[in-house]
Order: sequence, then structure tokens, then C-alpha cells
Amino acid sequence: MLRKRVSLWLLLCLALLPLLLLSGCVVPVETQYKSTYLDLFDTVSQIVGYDTDQEAFVEFSGQVKAGLAEYHALYDIYHDEAVVSIKTVNDNAGIQPVVVDRRIIDLLLESREIYDITEGKTNIALGAVLEIWHTYREAGLEDPENAELPPMEALEEAANHVDIDDIIIDEEASTVYLRDPLMSLDVGAVAKGFAAERAAESIEASGRTGVLLSIGGNVRAIGVKPDGSAWNVAIQNPDLESDQTSLFTLSIDNLSVVTSGSYQRYYTVDGVKYNHIIDPETLMPTTYFIGISVVTADSGLADGLSTALFCIPLEEGRALVASLDGVEACWVEPDGTIEMTDGFQALIQP
Repeated sequence: MLRKRVSLWLLLCLALLPLLLLSGCVVPVETQYKSTYLDLFDTVSQIVGYDTDQEAFVEFSGQVKAGLAEYHALYDIYHDEAVVSIKTVNDNAGIQPVVVDRRIIDLLLESREIYDITEGKTNIALGAVLEIWHTYREAGLEDPENAELPPMEALEEAANHVDIDDIIIDEEASTVYLRDPLMSLDVGAVAKGFAAERAAESIEASGRTGVLLSIGGNVRAIGVKPDGSAWNVAIQNPDLESDQTSLFTLSIDNLSVVTSGSYQRYYTVDGVKYNHIIDPETLMPTTYFIGISVVTADSGLADGLSTALFCIPLEEGRALVASLDGVEACWVEPDGTIEMTDGFQALIQP
């Protein structure tokens, strides 16, 4: 009788086991999800993360995207937005101070710091020069047979209006004034990285971790994956004709990886490719490298440095990187030669 009762009790336990498991004894499994957007900063953006519920992740990524979209509108220089933007500031150059969102002031102040660090190689006040190149590049892309280079005389005249000290910021009044009526701001070298860093800060403040932001060539990791492993970030091969799409893969956590390349935006004149990264000294597209990758904690700094490193020879670039704490870099020369710092090498997966 006792054996029979034990058997019945065992059968009852086995029957109830699935119900007990379903009632909360099983730890929910987090699945990786990815949201892709095409309307942020004129590039492909992705938000990658983990969640136990897909709808919850979609809601989360939508909130992150909405925040990034606000930065996109604020930092736009080409279109009239519903908000006061960088374009509004440019339109009022030499006319009057413009009351702006604090996020514009923060970007300009950080850009000034990057200007000082790079000794002027990354200069958001270079807009008058960059606007000329943009106009000729767009015309050349639309009509390749008649593509032309901008006249040096026009570039030199525009270069008379790129003094960053002519950006007058009144933090108390929250205004920005461009003292030179012929100057304009172009924040393309810093805006994506700055916005990515602010988004990362918001995500961290919310308590969520295990997220990877990718805005074009700007990647920012927030924490590690749920299993404790680092994120894998492939470095684009700047030789787009190669069968090898990436040069190598980095393992990162709580770091930013920003990659810039001469292959990203360019046009061709008389068989020569002219990229979009303009050296403030020569006023011409840089030719030292075809790819630069920077790794550091702050995505805004990494973005600004990637532009500056394009504009200086290798040894000067190495010296600049060595002078900064927690910054690593990789250079790809036109002949395919790859140079990198020891710290960058250490991040490469074997």
C-alpha cells in the first residue's frame, strides 16, 4: 500500500511539473533583436539589443530612434526644420543671435574642444569651404561627364570666413551668433558621434544594458551581451573592390568605434576620385589615407578625431593619439598598408 501511495505521489508530481515550470520557475530567455532606420543623419542606422519580448524591444528602439531624430533635426544644415537648427544659425550669420536648444550649444562647445585638441584640423566653422565642395560634388554626381573641381580662388575666398572664434555663444541667454556674415557651420564631422554618445547616456541612465548603436560609421557599445561576452564590430575594408569586405573584427564593450573612409562620399573628375574630407590647410580632399578607425570611450571625440587623423601624416597622427588617454587608432594607406596602435591591435579577435 505504501509503495502504491508513493507511486501515485510521484505521478502527481510529474504531472504538475510542466505547470510549475510555466508558472515562473524558468528564467526567460533574452533574444537578440535589431531595428534598422534609413532616415537618421542620411545614413543607415541600427539599434541592436536583447529582450525577452520583441514588442518591448521595438518600443525601446523606437524611443531611442525618436531621440536621435531630434538631434538630426537640430544639427541639420540643409533643410528648414520645425525646430531652430544649425541651418537657422547659419541663415542669421552677421544678422542676429539665435536662441537655440541647449543641445546645439553643447555640441558647439564640445566641437571647440575637439578643434583645440586637433589644432584646427576638425573645424565646424569650415562650412563656407565645405559648401563649395558639396555643390561641385553634387553637380558632378548628377552629370559625371561635366564634373569639375571648385576654383581655388573661390575656396581661398571662403577660407577667409572660417574663424571658429567668430562663433559667439551666450550660454546664459542660450544664443549662438556668427559674427562673420559670410561664415557658416558644418557639424558633419562631429554630429553623429555626439548624438550617439548622448543616446548612449540616456540608455545607461534608464538602466538598460547590452545595446549596440550603429549610426553609419559610428558604433557605440553600451555594456556587454547578456552572456557577458563583448560585442563584435567589423572594420570595413576601404577597398570596395576586394572580396574581403572587412579588414578584421574588434571585441569591444562600453567603447566607441568610428570609421571614416575616402570611399564613403566622393566624385570623379578626369578619372581622379575626390573624397569629402577636406584638409583645412590645403582646402583640398585629403590623400594620406583611405580609411581611419578610432576607438575610445566617447563617440563624439572618436568622430572628431577620425576626421582630423585623415588630414595629417601618419607620424603626426600617432603623436596625436599617443597624447590622448584611452584613444586607439588604425590607419589604412592608399596602397593598402595598415598601421595601428598597440591598443588597437589588442582589440582584434584572433
